[in-house]
Amino acid sequence: MASPFLTAEWTWLVMLNWELDPALLRPIVPAGTELDLHAGRALASVVGFHFGKTRVLGLPIPFHCNFEEVNLRFYVRREARGEVRRGVVFIRELVPRWAVAWVARTVYNEQYASVPMGHSIERGAPPAASYRWTWRGKPFEARVRGMGEPSVPAEGSEASFIAEHYWGYTRQRDGSTLEYQVEHPAWRVWAAGEAGLSGDAEACYPGFGKALAGPPASAFLAEGSAVTVRKGVPLGT
Repeated sequence: MASPFLTAEWTWLVMLNWELDPALLRPIVPAGTELDLHAGRALASVVGFHFGKTRVLGLPIPFHCNFEEVNLRFYVRREARGEVRRGVVFIRELVPRWAVAWVARTVYNEQYASVPMGHSIERGAPPAASYRWTWRGKPFEARVRGMGEPSVPAEGSEASFIAEHYWGYTRQRDGSTLEYQVEHPAWRVWAAGEAGLSGDAEACYPGFGKALAGPPASAFLAEGSAVTVRKGVPLGT
């Protein structure tokens, strides 16, 4: 097992999910993986969350321990050592700290960018969370207001499919694929009473604007937890 690269707390996860045409995603599926479908549907998610207590290689980075992230991701799988590894592929990841973006691009070749960001959390019953950012002068917001009581999603449910992918896959500059493991307990989630993505989706996510223009097919708010991201390993090693 690879050693830890990053440890942190990921909390108050806004998860907005759309069904996409698989043909839109297949050209960017990393080598050695295949699309992971839920009930025959290809899904992509805009996910906003709060990073806390961040450490890289066991060390806190001054002024870079607590910040927001918003990403657009989709889902893949591969078979390895007799198991099915279900993972995520990131199309774009946004953070407000340039050093975080630089490290992620350099170490993993992830599609990170640094932009102005903010967030708000309502810890009532039920809670709500929103994440705001500016992309090339245009404002955006991803938000969910929870409903009811939180619970661990049932096995096989869409919420379980979205929240419980424990691997990441990244296409490298030479066309190969880096695989890394993400560890965390199953998260409790709230169903969404209200949710949405505001802003010019095509401006922030070129080629995906039409798919993300309508309301999400599903949404929920996840409580989050401590996480460990292990060092990436090239497929085939």
